[in-house]
Amino acid sequence: MYRVWNFLTNYSLLLIFGALIALVWANLDALAPVAGQPHYWADTYHHFVEFVIWDHAPIGHMHDGHRTLTLHYLVNDVLMALFFAIAAKEVWEAVILENGSLRGKRAATPLFATAGGMFGPIGVYLGLAAIMGSDTYDAVANGWAIPTATDIAFSYLVGRLVFGAGHPAVRFLLLLAIADDAAGLIILAIFYPSGDLAPEWLGLSLFAAVGVFILANWLPRRLDRGNQDRPKSTWVRKNLSFWPYLLAACASWYGFMMSGLHPALGLLPIVPTLPHADRAFGMFAAAEEHLTDLLNMVEHALKHPVEIILFFFGLLNAGVELSSMGDATWLVLAGLLIGKPVGILLFGWFAAVPLKLGIPQGMRIIDLVVIGCVAAIGFTVSLFVATVAFDAGPVQDAAKMGALFSFAAAIVSIIAGKVTRVQKQDI
Repeated sequence: MYRVWNFLTNYSLLLIFGALIALVWANLDALAPVAGQPHYWADTYHHFVEFVIWDHAPIGHMHDGHRTLTLHYLVNDVLMALFFAIAAKEVWEAVILENGSLRGKRAATPLFATAGGMFGPIGVYLGLAAIMGSDTYDAVANGWAIPTATDIAFSYLVGRLVFGAGHPAVRFLLLLAIADDAAGLIILAIFYPSGDLAPEWLGLSLFAAVGVFILANWLPRRLDRGNQDRPKSTWVRKNLSFWPYLLAACASWYGFMMSGLHPALGLLPIVPTLPHADRAFGMFAAAEEHLTDLLNMVEHALKHPVEIILFFFGLLNAGVELSSMGDATWLVLAGLLIGKPVGILLFGWFAAVPLKLGIPQGMRIIDLVVIGCVAAIGFTVSLFVATVAFDAGPVQDAAKMGALFSFAAAIVSIIAGKVTRVQKQDI
């Protein structure tokens, strides 16, 4: 249990604290009302979130013909790029390395299950919205991607609690969550632009990625061919370190912002250019701390800063009034709590049985239901998608409530594990 708590502390606790502080702050009017000002605390929260750091700035939201850098923009659009870069690093290693977890036949069934874990929630969300009527459907339809998300850290934690650290279902869940992250990044990039599209600016991101790869990675290795001492590569590593990649990352981020794609994804083109180890030990593996390649060193250097960023992300995005619950809340929850388990079970079964791709030894088909319940914890990414899917207002607040309440999937997962008689394997 200590290891589970240590994991939670390292990856999730500050995010939870930030979200809880925001929820309490936004709902203080019911607990400590201010005479004559029924929304005093809620207003102070929203003023804090939209605090203007720099008006007429080179980056920020467009407003009256100029850009304004607010605290919300700084966290959601600038600093969260580091969070998505770490997620992309795990996906990149899982796909590109020889023993990557998303390569080969062993990844086939989890990938099918991932598809089910996305189509199922979309079908439930949009289907129920259509049943509620055209007005409701028109108001909430753009949030279809909110329940497709799976929060890797929290799902991994709950999966270990339900199955035990040694159960093959935990690895299956992790593969599914990583693939879900990859699909989520694609969805954000394609379906949720941050403004009017200007795709020519993506040329800057492409130029930065290709340029830094050639000059700081490929060229030194090319010049070192036949020389085991690798003097050129060593000089670049010792004297330039991560600085060329940092400059390229800034250029790529700016290109994304100007292109209209969400700038939080702006570092993704740079991640594959960093020199990386020849093997991956798996997400959250302690052995990765001993790898000295630049990609892993950057990830570990960003670990604590990203924890602080996630605290502010929770603080600036989770402050919704409990009275804001609405149709979007229940649609997001239904998509997650119903669509995820059903989709993962159906697609996973189809891959394992009719297609004969199989499932890991020691896993049962019924375990897919429990995995689906665990994967229904959307939280971080669902909350992020809710902020970009809707403009600020009642619908966005209601959708955020659904993302926050997806923590209920943890309780559902524990109950499902008991009902399906999961045999915990702790080693």
